[in-house]
Amino acid sequence: MGSLMSSDEIAIKVDGVSKHYEIYDTPQDRLKQGVLVPLWGLIGKKDKRYYKSYTALNQVSFDIKKGETLGIIGQNGAGKSTLLQIICGTLNPSEGRVSSQGRVAALLELGSGFNPEFTGRENVFLNAMILGLSKEETTQKFAQIEAFADIGDFIDQPVKTYSSGMSLRLAFAVIAHVDADILIIDEALSVGDAFFTQKCMRFLRGFMETGTVLFVSHDTNAMVNLCDRALLMKNGRIFQSGPPKDVIKTYLAMSYDATDNEISDKDEHSSERSDVQDVDVEEYVDLRQEFINQSNLRNDVEIFAFDPKSDGFGEGGIEIKSVKILTPEGQPISWLVGGEMVGLEVVCTAVEAVESPIVGFLLKDRLGQNLFADNTFLKLKDTMVRLAIGETLTTKFDFMFPVLPSGDYSFSIAVAEGTQDKHIQRQWLHDALIVKVHASSIVLGLVGLPMKNIEMTVSSGNTDAKN
Repeated sequence: MGSLMSSDEIAIKVDGVSKHYEIYDTPQDRLKQGVLVPLWGLIGKKDKRYYKSYTALNQVSFDIKKGETLGIIGQNGAGKSTLLQIICGTLNPSEGRVSSQGRVAALLELGSGFNPEFTGRENVFLNAMILGLSKEETTQKFAQIEAFADIGDFIDQPVKTYSSGMSLRLAFAVIAHVDADILIIDEALSVGDAFFTQKCMRFLRGFMETGTVLFVSHDTNAMVNLCDRALLMKNGRIFQSGPPKDVIKTYLAMSYDATDNEISDKDEHSSERSDVQDVDVEEYVDLRQEFINQSNLRNDVEIFAFDPKSDGFGEGGIEIKSVKILTPEGQPISWLVGGEMVGLEVVCTAVEAVESPIVGFLLKDRLGQNLFADNTFLKLKDTMVRLAIGETLTTKFDFMFPVLPSGDYSFSIAVAEGTQDKHIQRQWLHDALIVKVHASSIVLGLVGLPMKNIEMTVSSGNTDAKN
């Protein structure tokens, strides 16, 4: 038998928490409950209730280990937001208790911790103080917070003038710099722009290496991708607890009112090829493509301008100057349709002499999940390329742009020197090129594959039947 966790291993303990609300039909009923019922109690009359009782949480108990990322999922009204508010201390439970070890920073409803009349700067100091930082500590961190939020002169404007995206930027910048031990994050990240969402996801993945995270979302991909364990809530109770993949199966079955939503648990294995041969692949288009492209499900993809100042890292020596998506004829485009052939062009300039450069790209969704990637090494490993100072290297990848679900995506671009196994990373730009999918025929999954054929065959149940 395994030993129980010691209290030192637990970051958050939720013990028998319930929350009850009194629902009144009219203001008069509330007045009667507050005035008449106490009076009747004094004179010995039988109590009468003028309200209906609603239980938002019912005897909820669980522990979160230090360093664990726990996801909570459930349909609207399951009690998720009420539970988070109680854990954060902004709402008192009717029964039970919550205890935590370490500094807790929460990102719940957008702007819920801001005074709309105060400036962004004033709210940074106010929120940091609430989270346990002294004025001196906040002053030391303010430049980092301001740079992370990246809202420019709005930092000295009242928060009531902010968009929801700007409020998110400032709120996340604060919780990212208060040296928290525990982060609690609600659905708020879903309103951020693509660049900032990717920045948040990079911070979260770094924080999760040592810190504790409580993550609440309807996004099943986020649950599977980010969480060590998941809880499914239903009607104010914990309906299921376990590995995220298992919990998501139940959640999807619950959401779609299905009982046979079986998802394969088969492990995926990959192997590295030592050599590559060009193989002729029969080209075909999805037989539904013409119909889809004439409907509102056409996979329109907007391409934004290359950002040479996007976050990144590297030893230097070569600079990425341009990233474009081109038509098969080589013309730059700002819109495309998923399923079309395109070229991804990367132009670099050598700042110092470079031997054997490797250029690659990586496409990620808004959660930072890697959808697909490639680089030049395997294809061109037998071609010696050298760059002298000032020379320009142009690389082009030709491929069929995938059909993607609606949302924001980003290309990271990298240039290294050496081999696949042993190289120097010269420059890596996160989110160098943002693309936005405005409509899609894809309902489930991360990408859509073109179908060469789809068939349905009807036969009689009697195999011996003859015409």
